[in-house]
Amino acid sequence: MRTLQTSVVTENIKEMCIEANHFLSEDMKECLFNAVDEERTSLGKQILGQLKENLQIAGEDMIPICQDTGMAVVFMEIGQDVHFEGDALEDAVNEGVRRGYAEGYLRKSVVNDPLIRENTKDNTPAVIHYEIVPGDKIRIIVAPKGFGSENMSRVFMLKPADGMEGVKNAVLTAVKDAGPNACPPMVIGVGIGGTFEKCALMAKKALTRPVNEHSSVPYVKELEEELLKKINETGIGPGGLGGSITAFAVNINTYPTHIAGLPVAVNICCHVNRHVVRVI
Repeated sequence: MRTLQTSVVTENIKEMCIEANHFLSEDMKECLFNAVDEERTSLGKQILGQLKENLQIAGEDMIPICQDTGMAVVFMEIGQDVHFEGDALEDAVNEGVRRGYAEGYLRKSVVNDPLIRENTKDNTPAVIHYEIVPGDKIRIIVAPKGFGSENMSRVFMLKPADGMEGVKNAVLTAVKDAGPNACPPMVIGVGIGGTFEKCALMAKKALTRPVNEHSSVPYVKELEEELLKKINETGIGPGGLGGSITAFAVNINTYPTHIAGLPVAVNICCHVNRHVVRVI
């Protein structure tokens, strides 16, 4: 059994909130830089060049990559041999978010009630997903999610008879409906299977997978590649102003489901797709 003070979690969450909002992960940075060369239209190249310049300025001057510094989404994979001491774990996570957004001078975008809509003034509470796994380590992912792209996400409760073509149509429908509103080039997270809420969670988690890594399931890998090709053929392009690169990646997660259902969730993220991973 390993004992860990929750204050350690707080400090790491604080640092991760600041890091995620100022620096792209290496896979996203590589993807963006390569896209400047791969984009076939002059306007698309110009927009991607501006995004690249924006990223460099953000890192050099410690200015957030985007004015929408997002709602903090936190995934915690907790080893079953870890024993926490100190504040309640959820309080420790939210304290880390509060400190990160205060000390990083990040925009506070969370309201305390979805209808009354009074700002909490510290960007808490976070949306926290816990998973108990073997071992004595904690793997934390902090993924601030802006709502320009979040608002374009969809859940489709398909019939089993809709099959593979139904899944493809659902993903393409979500992307085409999003158009320029999701700040393309996008990263598309897809969850297939499970239940209504499970497929949405899988789609969200899929966004944190490196964009240069495919599913280990052969048919899913083929589906990711086919959908990315079809999405880039839509011509939506960088900034939604036309071009050959509308998305950087399509990441798909699957899960067993009921004989009567085929749930599909599409969680769209903008070109920054912010996420930081640490293991404690």
